[in-house]
Amino acid sequence: MSELRVATAVAVCLLLLGVLGGVDAAGAAGPASSVGSVGPVGPVGPVGAVSSAGAVGSWPTDAPHFVLRPFEAPATRYSAGHRGIDIATSPGQPVYAVLAGTVSFAGVVVDRPLVSLAHGGGLLSSVEPVTPTVALGETVAAGQQIGVVATSLHCELGCVHLGLRRNGEYVSPLLLFGGIPRAVLLPEPAGPG
Repeated sequence: MSELRVATAVAVCLLLLGVLGGVDAAGAAGPASSVGSVGPVGPVGPVGAVSSAGAVGSWPTDAPHFVLRPFEAPATRYSAGHRGIDIATSPGQPVYAVLAGTVSFAGVVVDRPLVSLAHGGGLLSSVEPVTPTVALGETVAAGQQIGVVATSLHCELGCVHLGLRRNGEYVSPLLLFGGIPRAVLLPEPAGPG
């Protein structure tokens, strides 16, 4: 069973690397953004600081960028998972657009203020808890301030949750920041005999 899970994980990684425009199957990406980027700080772990090498988008918060909780893809559309990443920050800090786009929502859902941006090509980003400084239908540039971090019970230490959808399916926002290492397939070891 674990071999099947590894094979599935590798296949998903390869698929995701080609999902965003500007990222090819080898994991190469377009130019890095100057807004909120950090220098190489080591490999991406399940939790921790993330390098922006190979970034195609802007971080939604000022540096340093510490991921408190990573993306966890659900097994099915309605299964449990973590459909985004939690980035350490504190209330009142500015929040920026990860890519250029149009504000598709700026308001409150249940008890959380959030901002969603449509980026074209079926790509949509959402950040919460964020008190918007932009309005529905407004066009924004990558790295433009779109709000400020609000208070929330989502993270004990304070964070902003960034979600990213491609054609309605959640994908890891780390794809924007060059934070997913390239998958390398290794040959199976030779069996006895």
